[in-house]
Amino acid sequence: MSRIALCLLIAALVGCANEDDAPAADSARLVTTSPVRTADPGGARLSGTVTARFETPVSFQVDGRILERRVDAGDRVEPGQLLFRLDSRDYAQAVAVARADLEAARAELEADRAETRRNRDLLDREFISKQIFERVQLAEKSARERVDAAQARLEQARNRLGYTELAATLGGTLIEVTGEPGQVVSAGQPVGVIAQNGDPEVEVFLPERFGVPQSGRVVDGNTTVAKLSLREAAGAADAATRTWKARYVLTEDDVPLRLGSVVKVELAVDGDAGGMLEVPVGAINERGEGPQVWIIREGRAEPVRVVLLDMDAENARISGDLEIGSQVISLGTHLLQSGMPVRAFE
Repeated sequence: MSRIALCLLIAALVGCANEDDAPAADSARLVTTSPVRTADPGGARLSGTVTARFETPVSFQVDGRILERRVDAGDRVEPGQLLFRLDSRDYAQAVAVARADLEAARAELEADRAETRRNRDLLDREFISKQIFERVQLAEKSARERVDAAQARLEQARNRLGYTELAATLGGTLIEVTGEPGQVVSAGQPVGVIAQNGDPEVEVFLPERFGVPQSGRVVDGNTTVAKLSLREAAGAADAATRTWKARYVLTEDDVPLRLGSVVKVELAVDGDAGGMLEVPVGAINERGEGPQVWIIREGRAEPVRVVLLDMDAENARISGDLEIGSQVISLGTHLLQSGMPVRAFE
């Protein structure tokens, strides 16, 4: 084969390979797109969670197997009320051992005291030297210290026995219960969470460009349920989501908000609502790595991470690196893969 024919053959093979690599227009998945819009600047609506100001995990101070659970999630508890009880047999035996050790140490101390009295008489009658008497006194002192140590060990054993009963130290609502009878738990492992008595608060996560509004309201549609006032905000943004956690207190009493419920919060934001954007709810896709939307770049689907602020039945409010008017894929995002050939439906 001539050199010219060989070159022509190689060029033909390369051309075929390039044609195979390029996505055919017919193979691109048809998708529906929608434009990114600016959210209503009159007030930024976010989702918030109703929480107690103080939510205290409850746990045992010793290890053991749960023998009894006397409460359920949602129960109201009072200070001193028994919540859980561990199997206390091992701790009761430890108390018995410590008590026996204390009795033995006390017996030794009595014997050393009697020895000291006898040797004091001998010293007064000059039958023994002062150095021998000092050694006898030292033995009595050591016996007294052993009694003190045994007494301390007995108190510790009694304390551990008492720790097998877990009682509420404050009043409130038991919002979570994770301990079950028969379960082996370690010291400090939470078995429940008590929301302390007091006025509830609303916890929201503010986007980085949003700022920290000082006031707002809980809304139901266009109806104001309660007015809010900022109590505290995190000093730094979360490293992963780039949001600030903020807590708002209710400025009115006796507002019927249940702990743990999700509410709509409208915050007083100046300007463009902190760069809040709006897209169809179908554009939001989450695969265990946080919310994202999909755009079309050079004929291929590409995910863009966003912060989900709020959503309703039709639209989602987000914050992210998107331009107003740019197109996002609004349907079937669960079927997309990064780099998949796609084509907007016309």
